[in-house]
Amino acid sequence: MRITALVENTSDNPEIRCEHGLSLYIETEAENLLFDFGQSELFEQNAEKLGIDLSNVDIAVLSHGHYDHGGGLKRFLEINKKAPVYLNRYAFEPHYNGTEKYIGLDTELLNNERLVFTDEHYEIRKGLALYSCNESAKRWKFDSSGLNASRNGVFYPEDFRHEHYLLIEENGRRVLISGCSHKGIINIAEHFRPDVLIGGFHFMKLELSDDLRLNAERLSHFPTLFYTCHCTGKEQYEFMKPFMKRLRYISCGKTVEIQSKNLSARSCSDVDA
Repeated sequence: MRITALVENTSDNPEIRCEHGLSLYIETEAENLLFDFGQSELFEQNAEKLGIDLSNVDIAVLSHGHYDHGGGLKRFLEINKKAPVYLNRYAFEPHYNGTEKYIGLDTELLNNERLVFTDEHYEIRKGLALYSCNESAKRWKFDSSGLNASRNGVFYPEDFRHEHYLLIEENGRRVLISGCSHKGIINIAEHFRPDVLIGGFHFMKLELSDDLRLNAERLSHFPTLFYTCHCTGKEQYEFMKPFMKRLRYISCGKTVEIQSKNLSARSCSDVDA
């Protein structure tokens, strides 16, 4: 399996631009997937520079209904004529930062026939499934971070019921892909206990303090290799790294290769895409 970051907040390659957002191109043995679309058409531009043909994507997933993950959805539907797009049924709820700044999706896309709306659990195929975890126990508190959802004209602090996670099981490995882990990265790691977890931790607003250190130490107890990005924050990543031996960062244009479990000595590697 290969996972390439098309969009992320950082880039080490001057040819590959970055933006606040996320888009991952995933190659499994069975199909090509696109997980999230960034906030603009940048995912397409970076894919072209990396030699990736997005018209050949077989399946697309939107992690949740925020603009920095779904802003490029309209463009994807234009350049790819076949892939269904899986998203939670609450994704098109109005989402706001505070009560004034709209950070949701383009509602003109709501009735597109290629959108597939999911609930608590949806199996795309054997070994490829989506989980919302709305009904699962959450031992560790998470907060709305000033984000709100509007329901029937009333603002409520976000419970992130529109967010779901993609679990890929291939060659004896369980790989979980998360957009922002709004429901708490520790809750998510505890619930799934994957071999590899790729996604944002939503720590970028946290101070470099004992609280962040404690979060890192709790995550270090899981037997999971973490590749983080986007809303984790680069400073927060550098702060956590000494406390997490199995923590890596995937920036724009970078690829993670995940080998089969019987090649555990070379289970994962970072390569230039």
